[in-house]
Amino acid sequence: MTDRLVRALTADGRVRVIGVNIAQSLAEAHRRHKLSPLATAALGRTMSASLLLASNMKQAQARVNVRAAGDDSGLGLVYADAGFDGTVRGFVSNAHYDLAPLANGQQNVSQGIGQTGLLKVMRDVGYGDPYSSTVELITGDIANDVAWYLASSEQTFSKLILTEVIDQNDSQSPVKVAAGILMQIMPKATLRAAKAKNRSQEELLAQLETKNNPQQLTDLLLEGKEIEAVMTELFADMNLDILPMTKDVKFHCPCSFERMLAAMRMFGKEELESMIAEGNGAEATCHFCSEVYHATTEQLQSLLPDAQVGATA
Repeated sequence: MTDRLVRALTADGRVRVIGVNIAQSLAEAHRRHKLSPLATAALGRTMSASLLLASNMKQAQARVNVRAAGDDSGLGLVYADAGFDGTVRGFVSNAHYDLAPLANGQQNVSQGIGQTGLLKVMRDVGYGDPYSSTVELITGDIANDVAWYLASSEQTFSKLILTEVIDQNDSQSPVKVAAGILMQIMPKATLRAAKAKNRSQEELLAQLETKNNPQQLTDLLLEGKEIEAVMTELFADMNLDILPMTKDVKFHCPCSFERMLAAMRMFGKEELESMIAEGNGAEATCHFCSEVYHATTEQLQSLLPDAQVGATA
């Protein structure tokens, strides 16, 4: 199955439906960070949620990041960053923390993150300063927490389905399924089509409740169906109209050796000179992708002029 984000309208244009498959992207995150099955599931849900939120942005360079941190979280911070362009990355503070799966085989993400704590969503619209909003966690399962954020911070009724299948016995390719679907009722200005159908808002809400079925989504994905086919089957009774706005999704981090050196220019002269005196160069690891960068003593010395300027400014 291809990692892809698909947007659609249903219920005579009254409901926006966005689906995303991230199995390959999550597998790459698992490989890079050496995640436990529980951490893989938690990061997968957060990556899916960030992509679904970013899909509603307007600018090509716009990004959304989602951070979940429970008060007593064994996983620590679960952080995902996604772009309108379909790129996504993320990390888990305690990447190796694990718990026994639930009776249905699903990972116990709610307990791993914790049911008390904070969910923070930051949006960078592509210009000006980013803006953020923070809500309390209500379940720790990410899906309900992000839906609560949308209702409380953006006054948007939403249903969010997030699912994954992690095979703990397959250490090489444990990610079998990782996907999400976001359903949102459109603003009132777009509800004119409802009058012709004589459908009430309450009836529409009840219909969307019947779609909130993670197991059905999982089963269809396990059959090998692409996300478009899954959405078409799930919403067969609601006249789903897939929009020509499909995007490929991939795990991508823009970090580079040059960016690492640029960050080191922010160090003070004394700290750089101390590292140079040790003669071992410097090493930096990217939180988002675990890429490791090494700077030689000579490369550190080349940073001293900029450090001296900064120190005297």
